[in-house]
Amino acid sequence: MFAQENRLKRMRGKLVVGNWKMNGGLAANAALLGELVSNWGPTPGRDLAVCIPYPYLVQAQAALASTPIAWGAQDVSEHAAGAFTGEVSAAMLVEFGCRYVIVGHSERRQHFGDTDAVVGAKARVALAAGMTPVACVGETLAEREAGATEAVVLRQLDAVLASVARDAAKLVVAYEPVWAIGTGRTATPAEAQAVHATLRRRMDAAGANDVLLLYGGSVKADNAKTLFAQEDIDGGLIGGASLKASEFLAIANA
Repeated sequence: MFAQENRLKRMRGKLVVGNWKMNGGLAANAALLGELVSNWGPTPGRDLAVCIPYPYLVQAQAALASTPIAWGAQDVSEHAAGAFTGEVSAAMLVEFGCRYVIVGHSERRQHFGDTDAVVGAKARVALAAGMTPVACVGETLAEREAGATEAVVLRQLDAVLASVARDAAKLVVAYEPVWAIGTGRTATPAEAQAVHATLRRRMDAAGANDVLLLYGGSVKADNAKTLFAQEDIDGGLIGGASLKASEFLAIANA
């Protein structure tokens, strides 16, 4: 069994995704993307991507189109088209070459009211358009202290699985404990692995054991290697550190 698990881990590879959040500017973006392109040396089974604000997608497409670095968006509408002022559809993102799109980030859930059902719908439309959703799950500090971590993350994941049905194997799932996002606090490797193992079992039951599971929550160059060494952690969803090319590359190289 141990040999089989190690074989599956090798098959899954590694993925590091940068989430710029609501940051960036044309000049700063050009410098950051240029440094990533110049210094990223990919190897088989190891991928790098950045998910950036909508206005800069054309800039990312121009800078990264002929490189091994992928790009994507931080959200997508669950609607295909119509009277939804301010929303951006999956078809629009595809026109700008987006490979990935983040759905269900805790900040979307907290500040913009994205429910489990909405997150599931967003994952479904992203897959239908040919993109890979990075579906986020995670508990608040109060939920962790109440012993509800497993129940919360499985509820959130199950909503996505119910929505995407047979396409579960095309997902990327990111565990991001809300209490560790932007706070400087990080789940210990053992804490993160425990939740990832729970998610892995659920994905296995859905027939998608080889889905990449990422960890997000104050990942830095000095803790990435230990986190990524855990059996069920296949990489990271990186926030603030992805805005500094040297730090982001050090994490990706971990």
